[in-house]
This record gives sequence, C-alpha cells and structure tokens, in this order.
Amino acid sequence: MKTKVAIIGPGNIGTDLMIKIIRLSEALEMSVMVGIDENSDGLARAKRMGVETCHTGIDGLIKMSEWNDIKIIFDATSAKAHRYNWNIIQEFSDKKVIDLTPAAIGPFLVPPVNFNENIDVQNVNMVTCGGQATIPIVAAISRIASVHYGEIIASIASKSAGPGTRANIDEFTETTSHAIESVGKAKKGKAIIVLNPAEPPLVMRDTVITLSEDADRGKIRASIHDMVAEVQKYVPGYELHQDIQFDEIPESEPVFIEGLGLQHGLKTTVLLKVVGAGHYLPEYAGNLDIMTSAARATAERIVNQNHS
Repeated sequence: MKTKVAIIGPGNIGTDLMIKIIRLSEALEMSVMVGIDENSDGLARAKRMGVETCHTGIDGLIKMSEWNDIKIIFDATSAKAHRYNWNIIQEFSDKKVIDLTPAAIGPFLVPPVNFNENIDVQNVNMVTCGGQATIPIVAAISRIASVHYGEIIASIASKSAGPGTRANIDEFTETTSHAIESVGKAKKGKAIIVLNPAEPPLVMRDTVITLSEDADRGKIRASIHDMVAEVQKYVPGYELHQDIQFDEIPESEPVFIEGLGLQHGLKTTVLLKVVGAGHYLPEYAGNLDIMTSAARATAERIVNQNHS
C-alpha cells in the first residue's frame, strides 16, 4: 500500500515532483496538490491528472478529509511561506515534511550522504540544487581524507532560473556553503552560482574543488565513483563530465584560504553534468530535476525505512 503525500506549491518544482511521483514511485501516492491561486496552471494540471486540489493553502488542506491519511508533505513554496506552513504542520506529529525552500528550519539532507542521521527528524531541508549535485562529491572525498576546503561552482541555464531562484541568490550561496561544511564535512565551504545565458540553453554543469590532506588517490577516485553511482539511482542524468583531476599543493607553496590561513595538501577537481529527465521541465533544467528527484528519493526512503 502506497503512502499518501501532499505537495504545497504548484509551480515548476511542485508540478515536476507531482509527475515524478505519479509516473515513477512505487511507494508514494499523490493525494493533494495545494496552492493559493485557484486558477494556477499547476492546480489545473493536477486536476487533469486526477489529483485532488486545494487553493487555500495549508489552512485549507488541514480541513480536507484527505488530511488524516497524508503522511508526507513536500513544501515547494518559499522560505517565508514554509515558516508559516511549518508552524501549523508541526502540531501533527504523524506528518513528515520535506522542505524544498531556502528556509532550512530542519537539518540539511542529501539522500546518499546523511539520510540515516536524520531519519527521525520531522522536517528536513533539501539544501539547494547545487548542494544536491556537489555535496555528495565533497562527502565522498571526506570519507577518505580530511577536507580542509570545499568549493563548488554551479552553472545553470538562465532559462531554468525562475523568479524564486533569482531572488534567493544570496541564500543559495550561504545555504550551500554551510551544507558543504555540515554535510560534506569540509572545514570551510564556499559556493558560487552562475546563470548561463547561452542559447540554446546548456545543461547544468558543476565543478567541485577540494583541498584535503594527502591521501591515496585511487581510494578517493573509487569513493567518488561509488557516490556518483548512488546519486544515479535517483538522478539517471547525473554523471562525471571529465576524469577526476589531482594536483599536489606542496607545503613549500601553500595557498591562502580565508578563515583557515595557509594550507597545503591534495587538490581534487571533479567536473559534473546533470541532465534532467524531461518529465515536466526541459532536459536542460537539471538543477530543478535534481531537487525534485532528491525529494522523492528522501520520501521513498522514509517509507521503506518505516516498512522494514
């Protein structure tokens, strides 16, 4: 028997997530799509797909008969809206919340990295698209060597960045930087986002650069490949774009890292490409696809853990 879920926020992310759940999930069942605009395209699409809808937000959802059976709620609204929604949902201890906004009320969660650490948490945050793509790589290196510094550059098609993304650029860099440290286990993290205006739009490209203690390069390479395979289980379009590159930073020629001072060790550079599945969003919108895919994977793991 599938677990019933609701999505708050019928925009691009919420709609793509709904379609993924309907088409792909063996563990989740769409119950209600929730919005605040009765005439929104997302709610209209949900109705056409046979999903119940609510246009009065969380206040309306909790009054619906479906509410009692819903166990997982995805929030794909905004940070401000999520805080309001959470104030209401947290009173219902049988509901889990997967937050796709920058609110970060709950701990950051990247499915193949720290799911087990957060299995009992009621509200988890999916970081950012850049975080979901790159933090697994930082974590893979951290499994082998202590990472002094982790830097990620996420390049996404300008067309795939909606008003919400553009309004939250500062939150993107701050949130992702913190997650590189708290989830990826780098002592210092830095995140940069690039909106690529190229036409036709290019797929998401991510660069991960770490400076770690010196370690067996074969073990680091194997750990990264293992992690890529884990992510590919829920994001098939996630792959290494080029071979992993290693460079030695000798103690005699250290680099200065703000907050850490002079550092030396092993520099690892990993180049990634993320192609979207094209369920609702175009294939070049891999940045949005990896967020919805990670959210679905998290919910399915919650369900499977509860049934095991």
